[in-house]
Amino acid sequence: MGSATISVDEFMALEQKVLQTVELIKKEREGRLAAEAAKAAAEAALDAARAEESALKAELSVASQEIAMLRQQLSASSEVQSTVAALQQERETVRLRVEKMLADLDELL
Repeated sequence: MGSATISVDEFMALEQKVLQTVELIKKEREGRLAAEAAKAAAEAALDAARAEESALKAELSVASQEIAMLRQQLSASSEVQSTVAALQQERETVRLRVEKMLADLDELL
């Protein structure tokens, strides 16, 4: 059996490679942990954005219902204004007729 002898230079080179490998593994783990933390933060932000979207959709729905109610009220208000205008015109017509009748009565007396 032959004895394997490793020179000091070969041993130092091997040791350097092992240390580099250990450093690479440490950096990879740190990078993975950082990526997982970033992913978790992004998921939390996405969840928050979805919750906000849901709240905004609910607000939009309520606002749409309020707009529909206001449109109905506006329509009813327009109808009331038209009715009031017609009644005022009718009142003016009646007033003129009454004045004419009173003038005719004054002529008769």
